[in-house]
Amino acid sequence: MAGRGFISEAIPVDRTHIKILRNGRWQMMFRPITPDRDRAGVSLAESFAEAYANKYGVDVGLICCADGGTSLEQWQVGGVLYDNAVFQAKLAQRTSTIVGVLWHQGEADCRVERASTYRERFELIMASMRRELGLDNTPFVLGELGEFLAECDHDEYLKNYRMVNDQLASVAENNPYTACVSAAGLGSNPDKIHFNSAALHEFGLREFAEFDKLYEPTSVKEVKPSDTERSAMELL
Repeated sequence: MAGRGFISEAIPVDRTHIKILRNGRWQMMFRPITPDRDRAGVSLAESFAEAYANKYGVDVGLICCADGGTSLEQWQVGGVLYDNAVFQAKLAQRTSTIVGVLWHQGEADCRVERASTYRERFELIMASMRRELGLDNTPFVLGELGEFLAECDHDEYLKNYRMVNDQLASVAENNPYTACVSAAGLGSNPDKIHFNSAALHEFGLREFAEFDKLYEPTSVKEVKPSDTERSAMELL
């Protein structure tokens, strides 16, 4: 989810109405939106946000909490990654409304013993996040792992990616307001591990299309910032 598309190959997006959360405040989008590693790059969230802003005519804020290469175990409820994501989301809820959650993770769980239990472990995380943040009717959009992992010689276990994709599809089929988005045909960087920039741009559009089938704009309540928060936003 952090994104490893090469910025030099990035497809431009209109940043006019896209912001990212930094230190609890909304900043104009810049790349990389998730600087989790020195190789951080383009993320699928960028084209998703552009598509949302274009359709609904509003500013879109991205709460970037991804950490590349991490396992589902590292995202378990009560762990630092989960707690950080919830904390950042609660900060964002002071001045905005969360309308969707994008989830793209799983390469680290391609070993058979992990992949076979992916659904039950992820559902615990999703249910807890919905409960803590009040996201009962908020779409969760899950992205498949790339088909190119079958060609990756870096780690043999990555060839089990279909098992994780099947589990993601099962989550979507058995939980309301949840979608699984196909990664069919999307290309990779030369490493055959990470999606390339063009693929991530397309992936973001695919995820928005599935999100929009679940989204109920009339149920979204506007959040009005306090005077102090408004002053801070105006100082950006």
